[in-house]
Amino acid sequence: MSLFDTDPRVYALAFARMADSIGNSFLIIVLPLYIGSGVITGQTFGLGTALITGIILSAFGFLSTILQPIAGQLSDRSGKRRIFIIVGLAILAVANFVYSLAGSYTSMLLIRGLQGIGVALTIPSTVALVNELATSASRGGDMGVFNTFRFVGFGAGPILAGTVINGGPYSLLGLSITGFEAAFYIAAISAMVGAILVLVLVEDPAQEELDAEASDEIGFAIFDHDHDSLIDPVLALGIALLFVAMGIALLEPLQTQINEHLGQGATLFGIEFSVFIVAQVFLQAPIGVASDKYGRKPFIVGGLAILVPATLAQGLVTTPLAMIATRLVQGAAAATAFAPGFALAGDLADSGNSGTTFSVLTMAFTLGTAIGPLIAGYLVSFGYVVPFAFGAVLAALGALLVYSQVEETLTGSQETTGGPQPAGQD
Repeated sequence: MSLFDTDPRVYALAFARMADSIGNSFLIIVLPLYIGSGVITGQTFGLGTALITGIILSAFGFLSTILQPIAGQLSDRSGKRRIFIIVGLAILAVANFVYSLAGSYTSMLLIRGLQGIGVALTIPSTVALVNELATSASRGGDMGVFNTFRFVGFGAGPILAGTVINGGPYSLLGLSITGFEAAFYIAAISAMVGAILVLVLVEDPAQEELDAEASDEIGFAIFDHDHDSLIDPVLALGIALLFVAMGIALLEPLQTQINEHLGQGATLFGIEFSVFIVAQVFLQAPIGVASDKYGRKPFIVGGLAILVPATLAQGLVTTPLAMIATRLVQGAAAATAFAPGFALAGDLADSGNSGTTFSVLTMAFTLGTAIGPLIAGYLVSFGYVVPFAFGAVLAALGALLVYSQVEETLTGSQETTGGPQPAGQD
């Protein structure tokens, strides 16, 4: 399969996810600065300012994690992915806009929670719809394309956010708006652009094309009842992805310690943070295509295995250049696991159960990115290298889990001929 053969509807969903990611990643930079600017005041519930800020930032991830399986299952039962995506993006647009009206910690917490609801509605249904538009011969490439655009948006957002904030105030229709307000408006517009793209360019697969038996078996399993493994393979993939996300997110709260250890400034840290995303952008799609030809499991296990030394090395290097190199390797290793991992889950999912199946993976990734920084902030008190060693152990456990509990989904004939079509593609 060539990337040029990707279904145009997959590109539309990928563009929508990119627009959404730009807006969401904007807020990674904007919200802490906005809360610390003095605009936000009021009751802190007896907590310190730093702690209440952390709770506001974390509320998004934890609420989204709780709601994603519910949203995925509801989309399965209704058989309607598109409406969940559009409604979720519309909620995000509203939440992003009303940040500009917030003036208290309570309102910020409520808006952040609203954002989490919007993301929970959007993500499982989007990935499930990509899966249902794919075939076994194209699923890896389609997931790679989708993830590539997501990481482009995630990487571009913080850079644009800093530029927008520093460039304010602005004049809009004769009104003066601050850099913060401009950033919130751009984030809202990004979400609306995503919703419009899905509304205009994407349709749900025809209901009669979906697997009629899947609707009676909606849900996900804990134990594997079909093979010799102990854990259900989708759950095993979800746990491995949780470990990967935690390892990736370790870097976020350690900027001060890393800069001191390497004798560098914020600019070099930004480069080190970004090269991980650069690797994702360039490698996700080709690795996904390769997994359609050569199988999923070797890429997933190999990527997780490479993550072990790449993550540990970040705690051992002593120069900025070496840190950049280790981050690049870490990004390449994660890209090697991501697209094939999602494709393998798609191979296992019934067409009418895709939302629930993928919610396991998306929930795991969201949870990992939420708790990873908290764990890193705690572990660094025991020594600079400790958080990175912990991340390396997690990656090793993930590799062992996938190796022992997940079977390859593509047989030799499928790898060379494209294999059978999933339900909805015959």
